[in-house]
Amino acid sequence: MSETSQNIGSNPFMSRANATEILLIRHADALPDPAEVVPGGSYDDQPLSAKGRAQADALAQRWGSIKLKAIYSSPLRRTIETATPLANLQGLDIIPIAGVREINIGPQFKLEETLSPTETATALRERLDRIIQIAAIHGSWDAVNTEERSADFRKRVVEAMDSLALTHIGDRIAVFSHGGAINIYISEVLGINRDFFFPCGNTSVTFLRIFKGQDGKPQRLLVSLNELSHLRDAGLLKED
Repeated sequence: MSETSQNIGSNPFMSRANATEILLIRHADALPDPAEVVPGGSYDDQPLSAKGRAQADALAQRWGSIKLKAIYSSPLRRTIETATPLANLQGLDIIPIAGVREINIGPQFKLEETLSPTETATALRERLDRIIQIAAIHGSWDAVNTEERSADFRKRVVEAMDSLALTHIGDRIAVFSHGGAINIYISEVLGINRDFFFPCGNTSVTFLRIFKGQDGKPQRLLVSLNELSHLRDAGLLKED
């Protein structure tokens, strides 16, 4: 075998044999209408909205026949509920993993108990929009004045994702997470010095292939980013 063919045969872009394939999925919409909102709580207490449940079902229909070895999820309610339809189709349990949960915002999302359901739903949207705007403009969660510092958040997410990858060499797994966590992991993969750099869509699928290097460390390859075709096919993706 020539040196050229040997190089091609070991090219990680052309081989999946020694890699972990990861479907990194953001949770569905979790900004319920007043009739479903949990008053007096925080964003983390909210269930998926009706729109979010439809998104999660569309995701499951698209990926239900693609065999997965395991399904992991942030322990927060919105990610568990998003993962449930796919887990049911795959016949898999959802394994909670705290390392991929969203950044700890702190009391900024805590809502006053005296708010009505309508006021709660409005306040949730306004606060989420404001926090995302600050993170997007500054590119750092530290600008949002979160309880968890940006560097600690990045370390937590990267360590959790890399550990899953190295545990599942040769497997395909799904990991349900959050927009901030997905942004910060992909920024690490691409070597981008920003915590927040792209609008991660609800139930978007980001596809990664991660190899174990000769030094035992993960070699990360981004295959696709922010895939939303399942929502478009289901008529759930609003086109401007």
